Amino acid sequence: MRKIKIFDTTLRDGEQSPGVSLTMEEKLAIAEQLSLLKVDVIEAGFPISSSSDFESVKNIAQKIRDVEIAALARANYKDIDCAWEALQEAEQPRIHVFIATSPIHMKYKLQMNEEQVMERAVEAVKYAAKYTNNVEFSAEDASRSELEFLYKLFEKVIEAGASVINVPDTVGYAIPQEFGEFIKKIKENTRNIEKIELSVHCHNDLGMATANTLIALKEGADQAEVAVNGIGERAGNAALEEVLMALVTRKDYFEDLVVTQDTTKILKLSNMVSQFTGMVIQPNKAIVGKNAFAHESGIHQDGVIKERTTYEIMKAESIGLNSNKLILGKHSGRHALKEFLISSGYTVDEQTFEKLFIKFKDLASKKKNLNPLDVEALINDELYKTEDYFKLKYLSVTTGNTTLPTATIKIARGEDLIEKAACSGDGPIDAIFKAINEIAEEENITLISYKIEGVTEGTDALGETTVKLKIGEDVYVGHSVETDITQASTLAYLNALNKYMTKKLQTAKK
Repeated sequence: MRKIKIFDTTLRDGEQSPGVSLTMEEKLAIAEQLSLLKVDVIEAGFPISSSSDFESVKNIAQKIRDVEIAALARANYKDIDCAWEALQEAEQPRIHVFIATSPIHMKYKLQMNEEQVMERAVEAVKYAAKYTNNVEFSAEDASRSELEFLYKLFEKVIEAGASVINVPDTVGYAIPQEFGEFIKKIKENTRNIEKIELSVHCHNDLGMATANTLIALKEGADQAEVAVNGIGERAGNAALEEVLMALVTRKDYFEDLVVTQDTTKILKLSNMVSQFTGMVIQPNKAIVGKNAFAHESGIHQDGVIKERTTYEIMKAESIGLNSNKLILGKHSGRHALKEFLISSGYTVDEQTFEKLFIKFKDLASKKKNLNPLDVEALINDELYKTEDYFKLKYLSVTTGNTTLPTATIKIARGEDLIEKAACSGDGPIDAIFKAINEIAEEENITLISYKIEGVTEGTDALGETTVKLKIGEDVYVGHSVETDITQASTLAYLNALNKYMTKKLQTAKK
């Protein structure tokens, strides 16, 4: 039996998705959930890319134990020094060094020849190996590289101290059968390949990232580099949930491969990543989409009622989609909510619990039948919100088919100052956002996207609102859940502004 390692790059490649910007607190929360899922490696970020990325990697390295923590570095001393500085307090640090190896990348991007690339790669791996014996080397754009060159390069970096060799399909160019043969030839023709772990990192530009990853594992790869919900550059990466559940569900085919992850943590992690990134999961998304375990066709419903396996190849419970038997409502007390938190994997201090309990009772008074998803959305909204610089004090909206939509709003700025604004707009939400902008007095605020979705069914469902703002060159994602969609929209917009203000104030202190 061959143990397959799951290397998650949600916090590095995943955050490189256009329009995604995670706070340090959100990254740590995702890392904690990845740890609970028992992934083998968390790629926490690219420390040299920004001071915030450096601090985030350092924070995760300090706080997440029992998991290898990786940091990305280009093949140069400065990047490697920075990666190690961020990683050095990790229980199991890994430096992930990369350089491009395809003819097109070497010629146009690097402007280097094969000999120069090989020399740089070997030098970088030797340098990283002075810090740790856990060094991963990636040949960027490997799937479009010359095999003979890769054989020699991999042999040299193994000699230099690499413990993991990664073969990325960087631009999603490979076809499954072709990529399987590619991995097989690398295994057969690279000297000392048995001394290291062989990894693959597949992108989804042609929609085949998961298939390419699985065939590579079948042909001898030891590690799959994946991201939650398949997020990442361009069309994204191989999806963690798809690769993992394929290996678990089709044990008959992948009979010699073993994974040790707790798949019941998948759904919670998926929802968290979607919430924090503002990237909505399509309903028909494999494994984690809302329709993944839903049946509307009468024929399908009849089959599932008679025997679940007629139309379901996985149990919904296997990814964490199980109904909680504890009934939560307006008569529930602190003990019931505490039991829900414990059973759902949340750990909170007493002060935070009291805040949650107040919000829970408020929600229960508005909504007669609480679904576990309602409560979980409420918990996530409270636990991972940004410190408020702007606080909503008053909101009034008038609208109608014969009324000019108008919003009147009062917002506390900082400690004491309360400001008021009233604006009309093309609908109540537009009026609210205009009024907030008038108070915020920040230039160059652009609303990139605004989404609102019901957490559960029914007219009293919580409205889960996501707002993306571009302020200057950066993007900020705001999120809120409320039964009142105008209030949810207001709080989501303020949440995004507060993330901007947090960063602005931190920068000013430096």
